Amino acid sequence: MREVLETTKYAAEKSRLVRIDKPALARFSKKLIEDEIKVPPWDPCYHFCDGTEKTVSYLLVLDSLNFCFWPLPGKAKWEIEYKSEKLSGYYAMAASLTKAVESGIPVTGSAYLANLSSGELKNILGGQGELQLMEPRVQILNELGQVLVREYDGNACKLVEAAENSAATLARLLAQKFSSFRDIAEYRRHEVFFYKRAQIFAADLHGAFDGKKWGGFGDMDRLTAFADYKVPQVLRHLGIVVYKDSLAQKVDQQVLLEPGSLDEVEIRASTIWTVELIRQELERMGKVLRAFEIDWILWNLGQDDAFRERPYHRTITVFY
Repeated sequence: MREVLETTKYAAEKSRLVRIDKPALARFSKKLIEDEIKVPPWDPCYHFCDGTEKTVSYLLVLDSLNFCFWPLPGKAKWEIEYKSEKLSGYYAMAASLTKAVESGIPVTGSAYLANLSSGELKNILGGQGELQLMEPRVQILNELGQVLVREYDGNACKLVEAAENSAATLARLLAQKFSSFRDIAEYRRHEVFFYKRAQIFAADLHGAFDGKKWGGFGDMDRLTAFADYKVPQVLRHLGIVVYKDSLAQKVDQQVLLEPGSLDEVEIRASTIWTVELIRQELERMGKVLRAFEIDWILWNLGQDDAFRERPYHRTITVFY
């Protein structure tokens, strides 16, 4: 997306707290090719995916709630049990919603979402430990249901179809229609666009429908990386993204970074621009990967404990 790339490039190049190490970036790009690292497939293991309109609605609900899974200091992380397996984070959210759909709870129904209560959402998600921002999550689903009912006959597929097979248009449409998808920050009197969850929804549709039907977008190459907390953690571990000592100390001591602060915006902007530079470097070496595919590779690496030696930055926000 042009506005995301242009504004994050500006912030990354102006950054005083975050630096991109170009030689480390080149080494990693070369290693990706030498090791023949594959793009991870979209994983249906914990997702509801029946190939129908219900899958579109499910993914929209999931990506509306896809943020802030870590606990505050001293609190237990949120976990659920799914098919005799303990899950936390994003996979726990995906599995909880899958269980709800499969048990007949109308969590994909717009009218149901429009009037969903905090007690109902708590029962749907279940589990142990603390999931932050529960009240905002309810408000987000209420808004989602209300807008779908009011403007799209309660049908998430009509929202997707309004984007006319463009992933970029869909992301912009989500940001226009829903406040929780309006992932924009101000940096040195300039707007910086991230659209993390809006872009992920397009990527999830592409993955779930194998690039067909409601995932049949003709411009997946226009998506950028998804600026969250896991991908910068991986890039830092690889030595590609380097924090100034003052910022490194905050992150390592798990000091909360304010949403929209200089620290946070520079981390997220540098993440997106770094992935774009990796994409360009790979292309120069003869390997064509799209930014979202590089993001998937990095996020998947981040599930390995080796990449968790140092903490990720922590910001209490609904955007990621």
